[in-house]
Amino acid sequence: MKKLIVVFLFLAPVLTHGAGADISLQHANVDLGDKASLQNGAKLFVNYCLSCHSASYMRYSRTASDLGIPEDVMKKNMLFISDKIGSNMTVAMRGDEAKKWLGVAPPDLSVIARSRGSDWLYTFLNSFYLDAGKATGVNNLVFKDTAMPHVLWELQGWQRPVFTEGHDSEGKPTRIIHELELVSAGSMDQEAYQNATRDLVNFMTYLGEPAKLVRYKIGVWVILFLLVLLIPAYKLKKEYWKDVH
Repeated sequence: MKKLIVVFLFLAPVLTHGAGADISLQHANVDLGDKASLQNGAKLFVNYCLSCHSASYMRYSRTASDLGIPEDVMKKNMLFISDKIGSNMTVAMRGDEAKKWLGVAPPDLSVIARSRGSDWLYTFLNSFYLDAGKATGVNNLVFKDTAMPHVLWELQGWQRPVFTEGHDSEGKPTRIIHELELVSAGSMDQEAYQNATRDLVNFMTYLGEPAKLVRYKIGVWVILFLLVLLIPAYKLKKEYWKDVH
């Protein structure tokens, strides 16, 4: 059942372009052929992202068709009251209102996976940590000083940074984050949360290029056709060349 996280409408995530931390990205290992993953990712996207962000280049009906979701299920679980099955995946909050309330409008996520990369998004969603100095109470290893709150906190729980002594770019001693440790568990264990964020990133990867699913289907038939064509082509080649030697 769709849940509206109203408080986050006023603490909207700002996933704008900016320099991320110099850390190794985790591999998302997305699989656009995994329909179950894409369906779960769509559910997570609607529940946790679509309250503030939009995916205005995608229609609910196209998503339902591509991912094999019956329209009645889509209507019941993934559409807001005012939405129609043929509507675009947009939010009610207007851009000018969002800019007035939040300082900047939350970006459209239609092509965020193509812009940032699936590994970046996956690492970002797994790298929030508590930071009392921020308005949202959290920071992020990948996108330092992000304005986005940890909207998936109830699934993951809360992490805190574990510091170690190091040196900055000028060689001066400084504290650097060595790792993140869980201090308050969410409703999922670590493996389940990682799988959930992988599904979410998988869906956002699909959003960036939904035609890729069609290409995958066509590609299978093209390869099968070429394999069948290989047999007469090989026999024809032998027929042409049999008198050459």
